Amino acid sequence: MMESPPTQLDFSKSKINASLTNEEKIGLFREMVRIRRFEQAALKYYVKDEIGGFLHLYIGQESVAVGTISLCGDHDHVITAYRCHAHALCVGMEMNPSMAELFGKATGASKGKGGSMHLFAPDKNFWGGHGIVAGQTPLGLGLAYGLKYKELEGCCLCYLGDGAVNQGAFHESLNIAALFGLPVVYIIENNGYSMGTSQERSSSFKGCLAQRAEGYDMDWDLVNGEDIYEVRAKTHIAMERARKESKPTVLEIATYRYYGHSVADANQKKYRSPEEIENYKTYHDPTRLWRRKLIDEGVFTDEEADVIDKQAKSDADNAAKLAQQAEPPTVDSIFEDVYWETDNNTEASNTGRHFFND
Repeated sequence: MMESPPTQLDFSKSKINASLTNEEKIGLFREMVRIRRFEQAALKYYVKDEIGGFLHLYIGQESVAVGTISLCGDHDHVITAYRCHAHALCVGMEMNPSMAELFGKATGASKGKGGSMHLFAPDKNFWGGHGIVAGQTPLGLGLAYGLKYKELEGCCLCYLGDGAVNQGAFHESLNIAALFGLPVVYIIENNGYSMGTSQERSSSFKGCLAQRAEGYDMDWDLVNGEDIYEVRAKTHIAMERARKESKPTVLEIATYRYYGHSVADANQKKYRSPEEIENYKTYHDPTRLWRRKLIDEGVFTDEEADVIDKQAKSDADNAAKLAQQAEPPTVDSIFEDVYWETDNNTEASNTGRHFFND
């Protein structure tokens, strides 16, 4: 089990957080409960066998995606792994097509062909969830390279789990990011267990996983994922380093997932105790902590928070019902969305030269 690092500073007073309006703070809470309710609805229908494939839930980690993506601007990009529902909703993807994608319906965000692990929204600079462990890390590097090549002031937020830090592709990406000076922020969402193995048994490290960045002469930081103020404050520093100086950073954000690696993880209460899970739910739940903080700050009342939560639940339930009623993809559509050139009948498609001029 990974303990969250102690928060010693009041990050609410940092520049990026001090400028938050009450409405923006409520917006962060709204995003968090929408993620929670969306995933609870997905879990309900997965257990009923109405959603197939795998389902990797983000419940317990909401403050990470919400806090970091809330800092994104027009030239910032997001790419993540298979636990991607939260990131998708945070960038602005709607519940209805996102839920329909989980159900494998033609009205889904990827026309029912991707499922839970493959939500994409290029129009929102969201380059998807990826099922290959650490497979997104060189792709995030490429997005950062594109920004630098085009001389755009932006960065790429590339998310990975603690289990991905030992993959060769990640280390190769760190090497290139440092050598070329690319504006990428690698965010390790450390929920303590790479699939079903504790961090202590799966990774060799001295102080923390992010400290490995020192081997590539890169900046790094450790973040308490329970505190959305800290998440925003420290991520903002890394994003500005990327935007202004074109330098990469590795951030390790301590967090926790309440369910298994996926819903199909039958041993989730064996490699960690039920008491440990309940302790996090009771004392470390990011949504509950943020709600309490906003009430203490006088931003909203308990009753107003309930209204927001009930609306999120209603939206998620409605999205699931619409997904149930939607049609699946047709058999013929399997040939669509394979190559962009073919779908758009380009010259390259007609000549069969998709990748080479001669």
